[in-house]
Amino acid sequence: MKTYQPADIRNCALVGHASSGKTMLGEAMLVCGGVINRLGSIAAGSTVSDYHDNERERKISIQTALLHLDWQGKKVNLLDCPGYLDFISESLGALRVADCAVIVVDAKDGPGVGTMQVWDWATQFGVPKVFVVNGLDKENADFERVLAQIRQFFGEKVFPLSLPMDAGPGFHQLLDVPRNAVLSYAGDKTGRFTEAPATGAAADQVKPLHEKLVEFIAEADDQLMEKFFEQGTLSEEELRGGLHKAVLTQSFIPLFATSAENNVGVARLLDFLSKYGPSPVDRPKVAATDSNGAPVEVDLNDSEPVLYVFKTVSEAKFGEVSFFRLYSGKLTLGVELANTTRRSFEKIGQLYLLNGATREAVDQMIAGDIGATVKLKDTQTGNTLSSPKQQRSLPPLQWPKPSIHAAIELKVKGEEDKLSQGLAALHQADPTFQYVVDGELRQTILSAQGELHLAVITDELKKRFKVDVELLPPRIRFRETIKARGESKYRHKKQTGGAGQFAEVWMRIEPKPRDTGLEFTESLVGQNVDRVFVPSVEKGVNRAANEGILAGYRVTDVKVDFYDGKMHPVDSKDIAFQIAGYEAFKEAFRAARPILLEPIQNVEIKVPEEFMGAVMGDLSSRRGKIQGMDSVGGMQIIKAQVPAAEMYRYSVTLRSLTGGRGVHSEDFSHYEEMPAALAQKVIEESKKAREHQAAEK
Repeated sequence: MKTYQPADIRNCALVGHASSGKTMLGEAMLVCGGVINRLGSIAAGSTVSDYHDNERERKISIQTALLHLDWQGKKVNLLDCPGYLDFISESLGALRVADCAVIVVDAKDGPGVGTMQVWDWATQFGVPKVFVVNGLDKENADFERVLAQIRQFFGEKVFPLSLPMDAGPGFHQLLDVPRNAVLSYAGDKTGRFTEAPATGAAADQVKPLHEKLVEFIAEADDQLMEKFFEQGTLSEEELRGGLHKAVLTQSFIPLFATSAENNVGVARLLDFLSKYGPSPVDRPKVAATDSNGAPVEVDLNDSEPVLYVFKTVSEAKFGEVSFFRLYSGKLTLGVELANTTRRSFEKIGQLYLLNGATREAVDQMIAGDIGATVKLKDTQTGNTLSSPKQQRSLPPLQWPKPSIHAAIELKVKGEEDKLSQGLAALHQADPTFQYVVDGELRQTILSAQGELHLAVITDELKKRFKVDVELLPPRIRFRETIKARGESKYRHKKQTGGAGQFAEVWMRIEPKPRDTGLEFTESLVGQNVDRVFVPSVEKGVNRAANEGILAGYRVTDVKVDFYDGKMHPVDSKDIAFQIAGYEAFKEAFRAARPILLEPIQNVEIKVPEEFMGAVMGDLSSRRGKIQGMDSVGGMQIIKAQVPAAEMYRYSVTLRSLTGGRGVHSEDFSHYEEMPAALAQKVIEESKKAREHQAAEK
């Protein structure tokens, strides 16, 4: 294997909205680099990136794939990321370790929500961006319209370095701005092209663009700016020297025109990335903490290895495969590293460079490179491994909140252990998927990024772990409370021939402010009840409150006062006062105008402006209350409060309403009184469920 220095490495994440052509762009790059001799096909399931069974079946990217090639003596690492919103968090991990974000935009549909998301993440990580308008060979491809949309969302600094001359079917010619040339691509999909000087109308078109490019480059460097003002232009050598800095500072954001499926324009993109693209030496230091939690920096030139695991994938042939970037030092086989995240140790037994499913074993890796290892015992996505002599921890990623929730139920009872093992393994590989065994709801709740994400998880459970499950609506955490005062005097008396049971509890209850919980007090006077029985009454009250009285949901926002009662010198005991407290509370509760409370979610929805009416109408039908609206980068942001009971499968509806261009997030806000008619329906359903359970017993 050829040895590369950090300055010769290009780590590029291929990111963007779904169906923009990222996988085919990576495929075309591999053809240009001689890694493969012809383009694969998504329809045929023959691309290098989409090598997992579920990707070939669904004909979409689900996992980030790692590719690499040599171009002009530079090693280009490509991270081909899914664009579907269910899996877009894969882009988050990739952008964390990339030095350049190649944002791919469809030449027909223009930028989507996924485009906005990866732009925001790349900006957050300080990763320079390059745009690619792809699919210019398609009917209705409109380069000028899409360029205008991109500039509307991301600013006028987005600047085309190539323009299509014959967009549409048969597209094969580009106007190259830096070279003032016309590039004509071969029709054999090899990526080869011939170059001729721009003349006539093409020359007139490219001249002002070339002049604007010179201005952008001059803006990135004070010395070049002085020369530009003195000379009115810059030499070709000065232009080339300034392009790299201009990309790093993003004084302009390059944009390229391509057709990945016909391998048009891809070679020039590779030329640009290899000559002027960012490398690991452009960002040699990253923030970290030491073993004491003190802030430090990891330097590319440090002798001790520090690596970050940005993805874990489980494969039948290799087991757990950990994708990582090495931030410092040299990594060799057999070295023992400390997992500073989990306080454990790992031995590196194998190292690989990947091209999809193809593994190339290597015996060492240098700082700045991206690779994979297998069979780590206790390492998960987001963990840092470093030398035990100089332990470092890189900051973990903050994953997006799930947007869809479902309860999971086994089709065959008795497979609980297999289900538990499967869920744990899937969460370890994919932190954006979460699950919890909810004792209150008596369900296992899965939380994911979308319906497709949930479908892939259940497929994996069935195929890999041999567990057949079905998804059900999750139960809602309703609450029970009161609107008035209530009181009761309950006597518990039981005589069984021997020692009996006796307790009498007098109790008052009243409403408390919302979201303040249950408060138990006692105001006993005199000797009617020994204070030793106060905890017993409280236990009974808490049991009744946890079980629920109206519909089986927890009681909240109630103040309970145990103010008097009676006892027997022989028959009064702990269990008697527990039972009396339990029944006294239920009696008082029923007398205090009980109601149901429902959880209200804070919902934030991001949609293109043309879908505002449909989304607002749908929110109204869900009893939603609009809290505010804002506009960011051509997108409308709606903030609303919506009952949780109305939010099941909302992400599916939103994508349907917006053609897949809307996203939302939600989290718990507070509890509100439920409308009486809806509350009665919940109470009746709960009663039927309890009767059914009793009949089964």
